[in-house]
Formats: sequence, C-alpha cells, structure tokens
Amino acid sequence: MSLNMKVEQMYNFHQFELPTAIKHGIGSIKHIGEEVKNLGVTKALLVTDPGIYEAGVTKPIENYLKEAGIEISLFNKVEPNPPVRLIAEGSKQYKEDNCDGLVAVGGGSSMDTAKAIGVEIAHNASVLEYEAAEGKKPLENRIPALTTIPTTAGTGSEVTQWAVITDEEREFKFNTGGPLIAAHLTIIDPELHVSMPPHVTAMTGIDALAHAIECYTMHYAQPVTDAVALLAIEYVGKYIRRAYSDGGDIEARYGMAQAAMLAGLAYGSESAGAAHAMSQTLGGIIPVAHGQCVATMMGPVMEYNWKGHPAKFARIAQALGVNTFNMTTEEAAKAAVNEVYKLAEELDIPNLEEQGVSPDMIDRLAKEAMKDPQTVGNPRDLTEEDYKWIYKRCFNLVPKTL
Repeated sequence: MSLNMKVEQMYNFHQFELPTAIKHGIGSIKHIGEEVKNLGVTKALLVTDPGIYEAGVTKPIENYLKEAGIEISLFNKVEPNPPVRLIAEGSKQYKEDNCDGLVAVGGGSSMDTAKAIGVEIAHNASVLEYEAAEGKKPLENRIPALTTIPTTAGTGSEVTQWAVITDEEREFKFNTGGPLIAAHLTIIDPELHVSMPPHVTAMTGIDALAHAIECYTMHYAQPVTDAVALLAIEYVGKYIRRAYSDGGDIEARYGMAQAAMLAGLAYGSESAGAAHAMSQTLGGIIPVAHGQCVATMMGPVMEYNWKGHPAKFARIAQALGVNTFNMTTEEAAKAAVNEVYKLAEELDIPNLEEQGVSPDMIDRLAKEAMKDPQTVGNPRDLTEEDYKWIYKRCFNLVPKTL
C-alpha cells in the first residue's frame, strides 16, 4: 500500500536553503546602489536583454549604481531560452572588463544568463560541465555576487537555485544549480512591472501559478514549500486578472511579484512536474516562450494529475477562490483543474499550434519529456503513452475527462 502524502513528507530526507536576501517594496529599486556596494562589488556586469535596455528600464538602475560609485559593463544581449554560446560570450566580457559582480535585470532569461555566467567565472569552465545530470560535476564554488531585479512576475528565477540553459547542438535545455548558484540579493520593485503588456503578464503569471501548483503536489513537497506554494496560488487567484486588465494597478503588480517570488522559493528548493518537463524539453527543440508554453500545458497536466493527490488539488481550488462548500474532495479537485482551464481562456493564452508547435511532434515530445528529471517529481506516475495523452489534450485531439 502506498504512503499518503503526509507520511511521504515525513519519511523523505528534505533540505531547504535560502541563500538569497529578499528585499522588496514599491520604489525599492532606489536602494540598489548601496545594496550592491554592500556586497563588495566595484564593477558590475549588467545583464539584460535588448528590449528591456532599449525601453529605458535599466536606466534608473544604472544611475543608482553609478551614484554609489559602481562601474558598469553592459551586456544587453540576452536571448530567450539562453544558449551556451551566449553564456560564454558574457563570461568573456566579464573577465575582459575586470568585473567583480553581476546585476541581472529582466525576466527569467536575463537572470538565468547571469547565474550561468557566474558558474563559468567561479569554475573557469563551461557551464556545460555542470549540467545537473547523472555523471556531471556538481557546483563547487559560490558564484560572484549576484543581484537579481525581476521586471516580470513569473519565473521566480530571482530566488531559485537553478539556471535553465539551452544546448543548441543537442536541441536540449538543461538545468545547472544548487545553493551555490542562487543570487546573493534580489530587489523586487513592482513599479518595474507596470510596463508589462497584457500577454506577458498572462503567460508569466500562469508560469508562477504552475510553479506553485507543481511544487505543492509533487512527490518531494515538504511543509516549507507547501506553505509558500499555497500563498503563491492565493495571490495569483486574487491578483492576476487585475494585473492583466490594468497594468498600472500597483497593488495587483505587487501581489503578482510576491506570488512569483514565493513560487520560486518552492521551485528553487526541489522540483516540479510534467508541465515543466514538457515545456523545458519542448523549448530545447523549438524557440517557444517558456511561460506561454507552460500556461497552455497546465490544464491538461492537472487533468491527468489530480488523481495523484485529490486532497491537495481540492485545496488548490480553495486557494484559487473557488467555492468548494458542499463539494466532495473529488469534485473540488476537478474544480481546481477547470479553474485553471478557465483562467488560461480568460487571459487569451494561445494554444500550442498558435505557438508554432505541430501535432506531428507529439511522439518525439513525449519521448523527450520522459528524459527530464522533473518527470520523477510528478504526483502521478508517467509513461511515454501518458505524455502522448497529455499532449493530445493540449491539441484537443482527445476528449476532456472531467
């Protein structure tokens, strides 16, 4: 007889570390100069993407750093799904410009790029050598002082202990990480989020929700991750529609920023499940936006998974604001699934075909997802055929089961 979730939590040997100082509040970015200076940084590699830079988002950050006496080497070449070659280019610039710290401004790609650059600097080797896979080296050294400044509310990379990097030769996305890769400091200022367009608010917000749901229901869950994941789900349920409808709603932006960070704490300590295994492997093959991809997959994955832990899925429904009074546990669990389907529809999340994914890829995608380590954490056992079913649900090729 299998152990129930609470007993599993007690028998597993768990670890939860929080290497990152979290500082936040409306207007908190004005403290960036002194905070980075306190980390001992005198010249920072500022890692960001061209869009963020050209929109002027980094300008006040640059000014605050300069006012504190910190020199800046600008690396504004970040790409979505950052590849190994980009990391090598950033590491080269860091060394040539004699930097002694990193500041990442942007979404998950910018923060993951900065983390991976840090790995190469700390180990004087390619990040490929530190892929989190059997037979590869674990990280041995702390990365240089890294400050993360998220401008989206989704990945939680500001506090996670992972970077997701693309090996273009293998068409494969891999993780590298552990406590040694985590940012030393994150500054979360919702004023930097108000310029996010609705579609970015939607896809990053549901990515945060996916982190929380998958970490709350996965096999490796523990009380600390349960707590932060549940609050993240509540915040998303309360604030995501407001942030999507009114980008200037600063309370909603603050709530979503906190949701992303809390979900990142859950995800950063352990693992996720099928939705992230699917989206991560897919993103290594074709250039899909991670958050958008996860947002499309989350409903079908939950439809498959709810039987794994019905009581937890019922609690998710409550956290999302569903009135579960007089519902059975099974009914409430199914209500959670339907609420996520409804949310993706209301936020106009494009389907996989609209994102450039062909149904002809299902067999390959199912095979690749089975190789992802996050499959192991999924709350319901998975086979290649199960992944095919989930993908077919994503394309509406099989009927809904609820």
